[in-house]
Amino acid sequence: MRSKDRISYFYDRDVGNVYFGPNHPMKLHRLCMTHHLVLSYDLHKKMEVYRPHKAYPVELAQFHSADYVEFLQRINPDTQHLFPEEMSKFKLGEDCPVFDDMFEFCQIYAGGTIDAARRLNNQLCDIAINWAGGLHHAKKCEASGFCYINDLVLGILELLKYHARVMYIDIDVHHGDGVEEAFYFTDRVMTVSFHKYGNLFFPGSGDVKETGEREGKFYAINVPLKDGIDDTSFTRLFKTIISKVVEIYQPGVIVLQCGADSLAGDRFNLSIDGHAECVRFVKKFGLPLLKLISSVFVLVTGGGGYTKENVARCWTVETGVLLDTELPNEIPDNDYIKYFAPECSLRIPTAHIENFNSKSYLGTIKMQVLEILRCIQHAPSVQMQEVPPDFYIPDFDEDEKNPDERIDQHTQDKQIQGDDEYYEGDNDNDHNMDYV
Repeated sequence: MRSKDRISYFYDRDVGNVYFGPNHPMKLHRLCMTHHLVLSYDLHKKMEVYRPHKAYPVELAQFHSADYVEFLQRINPDTQHLFPEEMSKFKLGEDCPVFDDMFEFCQIYAGGTIDAARRLNNQLCDIAINWAGGLHHAKKCEASGFCYINDLVLGILELLKYHARVMYIDIDVHHGDGVEEAFYFTDRVMTVSFHKYGNLFFPGSGDVKETGEREGKFYAINVPLKDGIDDTSFTRLFKTIISKVVEIYQPGVIVLQCGADSLAGDRFNLSIDGHAECVRFVKKFGLPLLKLISSVFVLVTGGGGYTKENVARCWTVETGVLLDTELPNEIPDNDYIKYFAPECSLRIPTAHIENFNSKSYLGTIKMQVLEILRCIQHAPSVQMQEVPPDFYIPDFDEDEKNPDERIDQHTQDKQIQGDDEYYEGDNDNDHNMDYV
């Protein structure tokens, strides 16, 4: 029995230099801000910090079509006008623009989630974090909702090599449609998405009646919500449903997408503490003392979130939650402190917007979900075959690698970045650039 969770944290400084373009709501600067808040609270000293490998095209093609991956690799802002048919076919354009270093960005965030899954598979950590990941809308052959490569699907595919059942939880304000679609016909992945639902709200899917098909029937759980849901309503519903799913499904690993666009100021009215309470609750399923199931591994990613200061606050608090570390409300000095001025506090007040989720509505949704879960007789089993090899494991000797053995400490240490890369004085991008 372990006394303390081993946590792997993935970050590449280059993600903060990526720019979707003027007036685009996706501001990747939020990742640098998150990382420097993590540094300022000394959280990196309690984790193993890794720079992820850049996923190879062959790895991305484990889910995405080869022609789509190839097009992402060769297209750039100067040549996109030469390929109008492909741009339309692969849904690149206004929401998903072509920008400088786009493919490298995809390689980095996908590589982080794949590496996180592999470390969990090889029992090198108990929890893995990749805040750059969580781009849940990308489809097999097309970009969607600011997402080009679906790192979550790729990570889950890795986890399925070692685990009979993977549970995916999504608390982004938008439906996790890309992940659900990828596993809609299998019982080996249970997807659970809490999201705003409406025909005019992107992506327009996620009705409670969408439950999977064929072998996947009843293994897609959707919790459609209305504007303004607050901490109390959300966390009560979340805990009730997740507890029941875990009890029935008994996953070996949980993947948690922590989209921060469900915070106050967007369509929902969650506080950072309310959002983080969901992370805290999921983390409890990793405790060996829990009697419902044996301990599970947890992979945590980012997702949506367009008020970059609040995204950074949220994911830093949640990093602390995963480390069982309570963070002082006053933000320590760091390279991005001006973004949190004038109050420089970690918590933010919730907005006072009307909650359109009545008790009767939430009660009905809960009853419908529990009824769906009653249709599952027991946790599905699978005859595990020989585990296929990983396409890439950094610095491992392929002739000596044994997936059943833990890597020695010296080899692990070679993957950990030097402390000097992670201190506040590190000039990892142009801090004067104002992404509005």
